[in-house]
Amino acid sequence: MKKLQMVVLRTAGRKPFNPSPAFERDPELIGATKKADAYRGIQPHDIEIDEMDAVEHARALSDQSVLSVAPRMPMTLIKGVDEGRLDSCHVNAWNLEAIKAASNRYRGQGVKVAILDTGIVKHPALEGVNIKGRDFTVKDGEADTDFTDTDGHGTHCAGILLGREVDGRQIGVAPGITDLLIGKVVAGDGGNSEQIVRAVLWAMSEGAMIISMSLGMDFPGYQKALVQQYDMDPAQATSLALAGYRQNTKLFDDLSRVTVGHDGLVRGCVVVASAGNESKRPDYTIIVAPPATGDKFLSVSAVGRNPAGDFEVAKFSNTGATLSAPGVGICSCDKSGGFSVGSGTSMAAPHVAGVAALWAQKLAEDGPVSADAIATAVRSSVKSIPLPQADVGIGLVQAP
Repeated sequence: MKKLQMVVLRTAGRKPFNPSPAFERDPELIGATKKADAYRGIQPHDIEIDEMDAVEHARALSDQSVLSVAPRMPMTLIKGVDEGRLDSCHVNAWNLEAIKAASNRYRGQGVKVAILDTGIVKHPALEGVNIKGRDFTVKDGEADTDFTDTDGHGTHCAGILLGREVDGRQIGVAPGITDLLIGKVVAGDGGNSEQIVRAVLWAMSEGAMIISMSLGMDFPGYQKALVQQYDMDPAQATSLALAGYRQNTKLFDDLSRVTVGHDGLVRGCVVVASAGNESKRPDYTIIVAPPATGDKFLSVSAVGRNPAGDFEVAKFSNTGATLSAPGVGICSCDKSGGFSVGSGTSMAAPHVAGVAALWAQKLAEDGPVSADAIATAVRSSVKSIPLPQADVGIGLVQAP
């Protein structure tokens, strides 16, 4: 059997575990991580890729510098429902009112955020934002500086998080944010778990305080790849894919702990991830999947409002999330330069990231702020809504 490509999350600055010739590292990323972490007080980490058999996998796990080893599994966009294009966003503005972000005195000034998605395009609602990006989907040796959004998903999420006022209407939750990092981690057929981990570490190294991502693991795609590329029978491929799923769950657990720092020496980074849209209520529900399963990540389910004005769980929203946010009928930036309305937990996640930025600004009034303090403020300020906790977590996110 061919060796499988594995993602290794490792403490930087220590001798690797004698990798195979396929071993790769990202010197630019590692150097930046060390430089940034020197002032944060966080132990630097880096990512390695190697092709391993079972013996090499076990050896890597026994190395004390290795935190996690997991297969490079395919990731995909958590696609929502596109409900059409608009000339303006004067309709469907319920979302900002529901989370108390409309005309809030906190606007996210001084907070650097990152969005890991399909990239971004220029848009009137994003004018005045300083954008730095990197394309993590390119092949070795190709330029990684073009982070243009050809899908529209990342641009829509960016508008929800920090869109400016257009035609008298506030578009985003935190329109005062001026520094935005864009990690293009999904393009064409998708991405993979290595690209996500690289992008998170990159965003941390660039000083992001909040990271938002609306991505999910493509389990069927990995099982199919094991059959087609490694000549496995379907039963064997399914078994290995399940093992890979569990290993990736641990990988994102460990990564989530890296983002908030170690032993109280924190500044760190708050990571927000969408719960997924695989449920089909009332027929069945699906539990939240990696990367949103990360223990320290804020996973987000989606709610909407019924004709009577009451909150209801979105029919597509997965269960088991940390908290909930508006995710139905959300108007935001369209890649055409206009606006569009969409629904999905992809739309809910940037609401929480935006609220986290507002709390970061508020907490910073009293001095240096840590990722743990921001996440605690977000969790402790939620609004209780009369819906099952399994569906909406601890409650509906609320701005300060």
